Amino acid sequence: MTSKELMDLLESQGRPVKSHMSTIDPLVASIFRDRYKPKTPPPPPPEATRGAPGAAAARKASPDAPRAPAGVGAGARKEPGRAREETTEGGGDSVAARSRESGGVKTWDKNKGPRRVRYFPESDFRQETRTSGARRRPQRGRPAPSSQGGRTAAPTAAEKLPDRVDVFHPVTVKDLSSALGIKSQVLVKKLLEKGRMVTINQYLDEETILELSVDLGVEINLRRKEAELEEAVRALDQFESAPDELVTRAPVVTFMGHVDHGKTSLLDRIRSASVTSREAGGITQHLGAYRVDRGNVHVTFIDTPGHEAFTEMRARGANVTDVAVLVVAADDGPKPQTEEAINHVRAAGVRLIVALNKIDLPAANPQRCKEALANLGLLPVEWNGDTEFVEVSAKTGQGIDTLLETLSLESEILELKANPKRPALGTVLEVEATSQRGTLVTVLVQDGTLRVGDYVLCGASHGRVRSLILNGVEQIQKAGPSYPVQIVGLTGVPSVGDKFYVFADEKKARQLASERADRLREAERAERQQVTLENLFDHLAAESLVKELRIIIKADVRGSIDALKNALEQIQHEEVRLVILHTGVGAISQEDINLALASQAVVIGFHVVADDRARALADENGVDVRYYDVIYQVVDDVQSALEAKLSPEIAEEIHGRAEIRQVYKASRIGNIAGCYVTSGFVRRSDKIRVIRDGRVIHTGELASLKRFKDDVREVKENYECGMKVANYDNIQVGDILEAFTTVERQRKL
Repeated sequence: MTSKELMDLLESQGRPVKSHMSTIDPLVASIFRDRYKPKTPPPPPPEATRGAPGAAAARKASPDAPRAPAGVGAGARKEPGRAREETTEGGGDSVAARSRESGGVKTWDKNKGPRRVRYFPESDFRQETRTSGARRRPQRGRPAPSSQGGRTAAPTAAEKLPDRVDVFHPVTVKDLSSALGIKSQVLVKKLLEKGRMVTINQYLDEETILELSVDLGVEINLRRKEAELEEAVRALDQFESAPDELVTRAPVVTFMGHVDHGKTSLLDRIRSASVTSREAGGITQHLGAYRVDRGNVHVTFIDTPGHEAFTEMRARGANVTDVAVLVVAADDGPKPQTEEAINHVRAAGVRLIVALNKIDLPAANPQRCKEALANLGLLPVEWNGDTEFVEVSAKTGQGIDTLLETLSLESEILELKANPKRPALGTVLEVEATSQRGTLVTVLVQDGTLRVGDYVLCGASHGRVRSLILNGVEQIQKAGPSYPVQIVGLTGVPSVGDKFYVFADEKKARQLASERADRLREAERAERQQVTLENLFDHLAAESLVKELRIIIKADVRGSIDALKNALEQIQHEEVRLVILHTGVGAISQEDINLALASQAVVIGFHVVADDRARALADENGVDVRYYDVIYQVVDDVQSALEAKLSPEIAEEIHGRAEIRQVYKASRIGNIAGCYVTSGFVRRSDKIRVIRDGRVIHTGELASLKRFKDDVREVKENYECGMKVANYDNIQVGDILEAFTTVERQRKL
C-alpha cells in the first residue's frame, strides 16, 4: 500500500493526516493492522518442509516446484515489518486497493509460484519488539514456536471471560476490561465497530455496558459506590446493643419560648453563669448547649433563641431533646413564638414542662397564663391535665430546685438508656469558624462514646478529632452519651442538623464525604437556571424589569446564617429581588471583597469583622461593608435598601383653582386669561389643567403669570391675575384653570 493510499484510507475512516511524515496514533495503527492483516497461509505438508528428510532431493529434482512460504519452520526468518508498495503490471489500481476485501493480493512469481503481498507487518503490535534481523532461539525445555509467524496460539476470549462480574458505576473502559480479564484494546475495538470512538480512560454509560454484556455473553452487575458507602452509615444507625451494655444516660432538656421571656436568664441561674450579658441587644441569637452536674443529677441543657427569625434553631433543639421546657413570662403570657415552640415540641413527640418565669414581678398573673395556655392545648396537672407547670424566677432563684426535681422525675419516667461502648453518633447543633482553632463544631453525642483521635464523618465534612471542649472551656478526652461538646479537627464546614458518625476506616469516611460533596455541588448546579435559546428573551426581559440587591453574608456561626437567610428571603416584591451570592462562617476575607467588587454586592458581617487586608481593599474600591450585632437591624436595613430600588410613586398635588373672567387677545402672544383665584394658590412653576363643563380639554404649563404688569411667582386665593397657557389659545370665559404639580413618593414593600 502506498503512502497516498494509506492517507486516503485514514481520511475515509475519520483519521485524516497531513502528509506521509505524520504520526499515527498507536491505537489506530493497531486497529488497522488487525483489520487489514492478511490471513496466514496454511503450512505445507511435513514432507515439503526444509528440514524434512528428502526435501533437498525433491527440490533438486523439481526446480520449478513452488517453494514453501517464508517463515515456515523453526529456523525461518520473519518477513520485514515494513509495508511494501507494489502495483500491478498494467499500472492501474494498486494492489492494496484491490486487497481490502480479500485481505491481500496474490501475485505470480515464475520461479517461486504464487505468493501473497503483505502490506502490513506480519508481527502483531502486542508482540515483544526485538532488534531487526535478530533470530529467536528456542529455550531449552520449551517447545519450538509454531509455524504461524513463530508465535504460540493465544487462548480465545470465550475461554477467559467469566460468567459474571461486579463493577462499580461509573466505570471506565480500563476498569471494565480489568474486571473481565481481557485487554482494553478488545473493548475499544468492539466499540469502534459499533461506531463509538472511546479511550481506555473514558467512562461508559449503562446502555453501552449492557450492549457489551450481550456481545461478550457476560453478566455485568453494576453497583453504586455511593450506595455501598451509605450502607455503612445505615449499619451504624441500625446498630443494636445488647441489653447488658445499656446504661442510664442524662436527659437532654431544651429551653424554648418567646423572645425576652427569660429563657437564657433562667438557664444562667441554673448554671451560675452569665450568657445574657454577652448577647447583643439582651436577646439570645445563638444556640447554646451546656452540661450541668450537681451531685448525682446530670442534665444537658440546650438554649434556643426566641426571636421569630430563629425558627430552624428552635426546631433543631426540639428534635434532639428528651424534655422541653416552655418558658412563658407570667406578666406577658403566651406570644406567637410560644405557640410556634409548642408546635415544634408536638412534632418532635417529646415531653413538655411549662416554666412560668418572672413570678416575682408585681404584674405577674400565673392564673391568666394558665388559662391562655390551656386554650393552646396545655392543661395543667391540677386541672386534671398532663402538663407540669412550675412557677420560677430567674432573678431571685424561686422555684429553681422544684424545676430540677421535675426534670429529674420526667427523665426517670422516660428510662433513658445508651450504650457507651459502641461507635459514637450524634447531631450537629452549631458550627463556628475561628482563626486560632479552625472550625468548631458543636455536637450532641446521642449514643456511644466520642474520643480524641476518632475519625468522624459529618455531612460532607470529615476529619480526625484533635480535641473535645466541654461547656466552651474544659478540655476532655472522651464524651459519652448526652454530652454536648465542641469538636476541633474537621475539614470543611458541615451544615447544622447533620448527623455525625465515628468510622474505624478512615478511607471509607473520606470517600463518603467526597461523594456527598459531589452531590451537593450537583444539586447547587441543578438549581441554577440555564439560559437557552428558548428562554433567552424571557430571561432578558425579566432581568430588565426586576432590580436586584446582591449581598454577601458572613457570620460567626452557621445557625445565624440560616436564620438571616430565612428572614431576608421573606422580603419579596415583584419589582425588586434579593440575591444572596455567598454565605460563610468566619471573618470577612479578601476573597469576599473581591466577589462583592466584581458583582457590585454589599457585604454584611454578623458578629464578625473584616481583616486588615479585606478592610484596606474595601476602602480602596468603595465596597460597602456593614457590621451588625442584632438580627432585626439587618432585616430593617436590607428592607430599606430594597425599597430605595423601587420605582417611585408619581402623585399629583392640587394647589388651587382660578376662574377665567375675561379673555384678552394679543397679536404676538395669543390669548391671555384674566383670572380670579377661587381656592388655594397658583405658582408660576405649576402645571395647568383647562376644565370646561366638567371635562379636561387641555393639560399643559404656564407661559407667564402676572399681576397687573408685574411678573409674580405666586398668586393666592381671592386675588386677580393674568395667565398665559403655553402653546394653547382655545380658552373661554367661564373655564376653570386648575394648578397642580407632580411629586415622587417613596414606595414601601
